[in-house]
Amino acid sequence: MSRPEALERYRALPMPTTSEESWRFTDLRGFDPDAFAVSSNGQSRVTVTRPMLDLDVAGLAVAGPDGIEIERAPEGIVFEPLDETHERLGQLVGADEKFAAHNAALWKHGLLVHVPRGVELERPLYVRISAPFWRLLVVAEEGARFSLVEEYISAGEGEAYSNAVAELFVEQAAKLEYVSLQNLSRETWHFASHHARVERDAELDWVAGGFGSKKGKTRIHNDLAGQGATSRVTGAYFADGTQHLDYDTFQEHIAPSTTSDFAFKGALRDEATSVWRGMIRVEKDAQKTNAYQENRNLLLSTKAHADSIPGLEILANDVRCTHGATVSPVNRDELFYAMARGLTRPDAERLIVRAFFQEVLDRVELEPVREALASALEARIPQA
Repeated sequence: MSRPEALERYRALPMPTTSEESWRFTDLRGFDPDAFAVSSNGQSRVTVTRPMLDLDVAGLAVAGPDGIEIERAPEGIVFEPLDETHERLGQLVGADEKFAAHNAALWKHGLLVHVPRGVELERPLYVRISAPFWRLLVVAEEGARFSLVEEYISAGEGEAYSNAVAELFVEQAAKLEYVSLQNLSRETWHFASHHARVERDAELDWVAGGFGSKKGKTRIHNDLAGQGATSRVTGAYFADGTQHLDYDTFQEHIAPSTTSDFAFKGALRDEATSVWRGMIRVEKDAQKTNAYQENRNLLLSTKAHADSIPGLEILANDVRCTHGATVSPVNRDELFYAMARGLTRPDAERLIVRAFFQEVLDRVELEPVREALASALEARIPQA
């Protein structure tokens, strides 16, 4: 689809409302994407803030409103600005949803990561993003093994608008560890669509971290397209103030003997809200599927609220699919026990938050990412 066609599609699609099931808990009234001021290159202005991560990397790219700079690129792979004529662009995320159509029409800066067959990278690739419209395309060829970390950062006065799309192709027997951290300003509306296709005997290990933004929706879609494909998605988020985080996850099992494992945990305080909607779909030919999804939420105040909505759609008859969801306040006995031993309430809450998230933190393979997530989670509890 051409850019003019995508823009026409964007304009034709109505703004989502709470009358739609997938938007029932995320109200966009008062938000107009077209109302944001744009700079001379057609993008909203964003000011860079301090990133969460300090990594020893094989490749580094920095994407801002005025362009993308490749500061370091390893030999033997493609790590370069994305060309809008790339044959795989739009294969997984098209323009059938309003914000995806907006991205397809207006993105200017993107990154292509193409790791050839059998290549293994010992150190991760890292991209830091403050471009309002962002596009990522990743191709892991057969037998390739590598890690890619992307971090969304911003700051500045007043509201901002962030719109991102990522398409991940994990080919036969490849392994991709993909880390996507969202640490945008509290006045940023953030909408993202991430879609992966995992082929035969390939493995995708995905980490999603959500800390910033004002309101929006993040879509995470995995296609288990080849026999023996495996996908593991780990999510950790923390909202406070009046933040609202919305995660929409979809595990689609297309081929037989595939495995997916989704584990999302979130903590909320003040008047923050969140919604997680997860769906496992098993196609009729995807026998021997093994799928699991869970969402656990910890409420640190009486006014915080979380909605957790798991779902199953199973068309095969020889599968194992399970799910779990909980929303619970801080255990008063645990809090009392910690404070009785000399901890202040904030320190006690930090200890409880660390214990609550430890299970998902243990799933993160990259130690610097694991520690950065833990620090970011604990830092959201204010000092006494």
